[in-house]
Amino acid sequence: MPSQTNLNNPKPKLPTVEQVSSGGVAYHRGSSGVEVALISVGPQRRWQLPKGIVDPGETPEVTAVREVQEETGITTELLQKIDTIEYWYVGDKGKQRVRFHKLVHFFLLRYESGDIGKHDWEVNEARWVSLKQAFEMLSFKSERQVVEKAIGLIDSLNQQ
Repeated sequence: MPSQTNLNNPKPKLPTVEQVSSGGVAYHRGSSGVEVALISVGPQRRWQLPKGIVDPGETPEVTAVREVQEETGITTELLQKIDTIEYWYVGDKGKQRVRFHKLVHFFLLRYESGDIGKHDWEVNEARWVSLKQAFEMLSFKSERQVVEKAIGLIDSLNQQ
């Protein structure tokens, strides 16, 4: 039976913070076919798609192009929206623990120019990888699903 203290003093709920990010599946045709740009971040060196917070006054489309450029060093052309994913996580906002409700808009972006080695300081490494490698390397199932949808869009663009 739970103690009386636990019933009278439930654990306080964390405040919820809405967070919107945007990023993309940047692709080009390499020697082995279609390749996508992935980034490695954090001390865990997680592989993921480039993305970042939508700044005030910015559209998700503008953010996607900007974040891909900052995190990979490449310039891209925005083609179309792929999907929006949603998830929750607990983290710090300032000195307070909060529960983040995150929406991430992903867009299909075609490589125009630039050097993938010229990424910003937030990224451990950026590289072009084959679609097969992307599925093996991506840390999150939701991002593997975004890449899968992007493949269908790329295929349909190639048939036009």
